[in-house]
Amino acid sequence: MDVAELNFAHCKTYLVTDGREALLVDPVRERLPTYEARLAEGGLRLVGVVETHTHADHLMIGRAGKARLGAPVFMHRASPSPLVDVHVDEGDRIAVGSGALSVLHTPGHTPDSISLVGEGFVLTGDTLLIGGSGRTDFAGGDPGAQYDAITQKLFALPDETVVYPGHDYRGRTSSTIGEEKRTNQRLAGVDRKAYIERMNNLGLPVPERIQEVLQVNQSGCEAEEVPFPPLADLGAVLQRSPQEVAALLRSDPPPLVVDVREPEEFVGELGHVEGALLVPMDALVGRLPRLAEWVDRPVVVVCRAGARSRSAAALLARAGFRHVYNLEGGMVAWQAAGLPVQH
Repeated sequence: MDVAELNFAHCKTYLVTDGREALLVDPVRERLPTYEARLAEGGLRLVGVVETHTHADHLMIGRAGKARLGAPVFMHRASPSPLVDVHVDEGDRIAVGSGALSVLHTPGHTPDSISLVGEGFVLTGDTLLIGGSGRTDFAGGDPGAQYDAITQKLFALPDETVVYPGHDYRGRTSSTIGEEKRTNQRLAGVDRKAYIERMNNLGLPVPERIQEVLQVNQSGCEAEEVPFPPLADLGAVLQRSPQEVAALLRSDPPPLVVDVREPEEFVGELGHVEGALLVPMDALVGRLPRLAEWVDRPVVVVCRAGARSRSAAALLARAGFRHVYNLEGGMVAWQAAGLPVQH
């Protein structure tokens, strides 16, 4: 099994090959022609696109790019995107040629962060970087979870394991687990409490266009299709846990539940809340007049993992809806709580 870096830039994309089969890991949308040329030159068949997490600093391949590449998309089951074909979790294997990459769930940078372990190497996404680690100050970030993932999972790999990170800003290409255990400035000799304190006080600037990029990647919609709300509006959305929403549904009268997933998700593996109204994200603005009778009544917005629905809830609030709530964690959390669903 071979690993090749394709971007040679801050955002790294990798091509993992075995024989004539290939996996594309963390592709950047604007670089799609380069990837297609590389596959054609090598006579390679793309068997999968793997995203190590929901990215905030570049556009993922999107609906058009997925159709163009013609390969299934793999992401962790906590991913909010509707464009995922195969949801993976800890211990799953993604086949390529006669080999496979093993999935480690390594949350912290994002809830859906994964690392991919191959023969003598690991692709760490934005979890473990060379001399550092991915920031944890975005929505869903958790420095404690990241510390546990790195120290208990990644640092448990053999010291000679080659580390291929999702980012590097100094032109470096790889490291090893042993080297990172010894010299990583954020982790070497640092306990969990100190790590959390450090990560919570990095004071890093917010990436440009983050609200647009992140919402495009989370929703599978394009900025031309949905007037995504600004970051401040997202922060003002009221969150409700699955248990709180279940209690609201027992009230008289109950709230309106608006599910902004795609139709195939609505009837898919996670099912939907009984009585929910399906309004896909890209159709929401056009449906606002039909929802007007609920402008002064409670509305709960639902999606797969709570990201799309937060954007939708902010749009409803901006349109004048007074009592809008987001189901925190979406249908993934609802199902995990053992609450009833319909299919």
